[in-house]
Amino acid sequence: MCALIKKLPNFTLGVEEEYQIIDPDTRDLRSHMSKIVEGGKIQLREQVKAEMHQSVVEVGTNICQNVAEARKEVAFLRNKISELAGKQNLVVGAASTHPFAKWQDQEITDDPRYHTIVNELKDIARSNLIFGMHVHVGIESREIALQLMNQACYFLPHIYALTTNSPFWEGRNTGFKAFRAKVFAKFPRTGLPEYFDSVQSYDNFLEILVKTNCIDNPKKIWWDLRMHPFFSTIEFRICDMCLTVNETICVVALIQAVVAKLYKLLMSNTSFNIYRIALIRENKFRAARNGLEGMLIDFGKRIEVPTTDLIMELLDFVDDVVDELGSREEINYVHTILKSGTGADQQLMVFDQTNDLKQVVDFITSKFNEGI
Repeated sequence: MCALIKKLPNFTLGVEEEYQIIDPDTRDLRSHMSKIVEGGKIQLREQVKAEMHQSVVEVGTNICQNVAEARKEVAFLRNKISELAGKQNLVVGAASTHPFAKWQDQEITDDPRYHTIVNELKDIARSNLIFGMHVHVGIESREIALQLMNQACYFLPHIYALTTNSPFWEGRNTGFKAFRAKVFAKFPRTGLPEYFDSVQSYDNFLEILVKTNCIDNPKKIWWDLRMHPFFSTIEFRICDMCLTVNETICVVALIQAVVAKLYKLLMSNTSFNIYRIALIRENKFRAARNGLEGMLIDFGKRIEVPTTDLIMELLDFVDDVVDELGSREEINYVHTILKSGTGADQQLMVFDQTNDLKQVVDFITSKFNEGI
């Protein structure tokens, strides 16, 4: 079936993670006054950045040629940020919401970019106390990237369900496995992307937004999946932060495999079905609400299916590209996530056992360097 393609492109990778900086005594978020970022820039240069809230640190890998390189980079960055935080008597955690921190108590980073966002979006921006993971997959052709973006949207809820890690918000059990998306939904230009039939129509859309002062640059489109405006990548932005390096790299490998498989089909003149965004939005809500424990919709069969069944089906779908990508071991970690639960499942288990959100924070920080 795939005789037209002899070898897959590299599909280079880049991974961005946003970490919580935590006071080990109060277990609350702590403004680091940029000391961690300033110290990190000496060793990591542009790989570490301040975020809008001072209790957040963002890191990004260099361009990685494969999943193994991505693992080394993510592990290195987590280790370095942990060391820098330790020098300030602080600890670090990876989850997409803090169990009980209040956004009203957070200091905004003194940076013109963030002042502009807060001035424009007011309390929508101030209350955006969330932490995410973004995965870039390198694709040189924008035409191909757009087609793959349109097709990959179907798999976003599957991937999202595997990363759910934000069940608590301001001291409450939200009833969602991933409440982060509900917080971020207040922002404009978020959620699932529209379908675009050509790069020209995509560029026309961006041009209208810039020309009419909706945005000053295309980076202010914060969709769950987007063609990056400045890099030759498509960027998956839907994921919650993963507790551990193993989980992060598993999801990175799965995302890369989805892109590679869709590319392989495209180069073989075989098109994957493109479903209405309104339908995929239903699956995204289900993934956010129930994580791995619920049901997603199989649009082809028009029936509800256990989420775990569709994830197993996804593993079968990408199986023929995994060995060429060299990521079988990393993708097999999906089975561990299905068995042990996502970060949200594990946080909720700790809370059920202790009824103490501070112990949930301790659990989150204890997992940060696991597997490094």
